[in-house]
Amino acid sequence: MKEIVNFLDQSDTHYFATIGLDGKPKVRPFRYMFEENQKIWFCTSNQKDVYKEMNSQPYIELCASGKGMSWLRLSGKAVFSDSLEVKEKVFEKSPLVKGIYKTPDNPDFEVFYLEEVSAAISGLGKAPVIYKF
Repeated sequence: MKEIVNFLDQSDTHYFATIGLDGKPKVRPFRYMFEENQKIWFCTSNQKDVYKEMNSQPYIELCASGKGMSWLRLSGKAVFSDSLEVKEKVFEKSPLVKGIYKTPDNPDFEVFYLEEVSAAISGLGKAPVIYKF
């Protein structure tokens, strides 16, 4: 897990893919928030299509680019949580999120983590290193 989190922390570019409500793939920039207790946490608004897509088809994939033409592919099943404690930690981590939602109990604000996670870190000319947790 440590290698995955370090890669995400050092990467400026993350792209998040879902299956759209029309059955076609949808990709957008996205940012993970933090890892805690072997769970990688994200957030979004329940007013966005991405939220509706994950409720319809919960399996996602994230790709992050790194130094030296390396990349991380992370896939898993999105699981939503009502944890106010996690929402407060997201606010501590991200002034941008805090600016958008104002309070952790904003009814539009959602947090989720991934389960059934698999990941691979790879690069040009390198065999991928596979992780499952």
